[in-house]
Amino acid sequence: MLKEIVISPSLICADLCNLESQVRALEQAGMKSLHVDLIDPHFSPSMPIGLDMVGQLKARSSMDFDVHIMSTCNEFFINELVKMDVASITFHVEPTLHVEKMVQIIKEAGIKAGVALAPATSLATLDYVAKYCDYILLMTINPGYAGGKSEGMVPYALEKIAACRALLDQKNSAAKIVIDGRVSFEVMPEMIKAGADVLVAGSKSIFRKGYSFAENYQEAQSVIAKTLKGE
Repeated sequence: MLKEIVISPSLICADLCNLESQVRALEQAGMKSLHVDLIDPHFSPSMPIGLDMVGQLKARSSMDFDVHIMSTCNEFFINELVKMDVASITFHVEPTLHVEKMVQIIKEAGIKAGVALAPATSLATLDYVAKYCDYILLMTINPGYAGGKSEGMVPYALEKIAACRALLDQKNSAAKIVIDGRVSFEVMPEMIKAGADVLVAGSKSIFRKGYSFAENYQEAQSVIAKTLKGE
């Protein structure tokens, strides 16, 4: 049985003035997971979407909302998101004093929990929590700087994905590896081969200009199928 690779379109890459119609179009194209970034300016120089917007969109969509918190106030956002019954909540380890406790709060609410690492954050931070997580999100671009012309995928991205897969296997963790940042059609095969399970798709794939969401999703599925078959 071939491994399942999930494509999760990134909401912040959508037309922010027409989010409801964009989410409906993503859903109609066949995608079931939606990557939702919640960012505060203390963590990253960007704040495109707020809690109220997420709540309203959640009520209008049947997609699984996989929320990625980028904040210095993780516990506040976690408690608010739990009320919305999102599918999963992932938070960054960098500003978090009590990582295990945050995971516990999420899982006790019946929601899948994940921890996220910025590009240069060591995988050693996962040593004692990996087996309790449902997801490990690896940023392959510095969060909040995607708009910069010179900001590309970090050169050690594939090495880190492979190292994370090895660590999870060593810890007997069933956590899935989520990759977020510059996930293009060209690099998808290498990310999958390195151990990725979920690909957060943005401007380089699902939101590629000149094509519909359905066409881009079909292209992503074709790339995934060929990679899994070893073509």
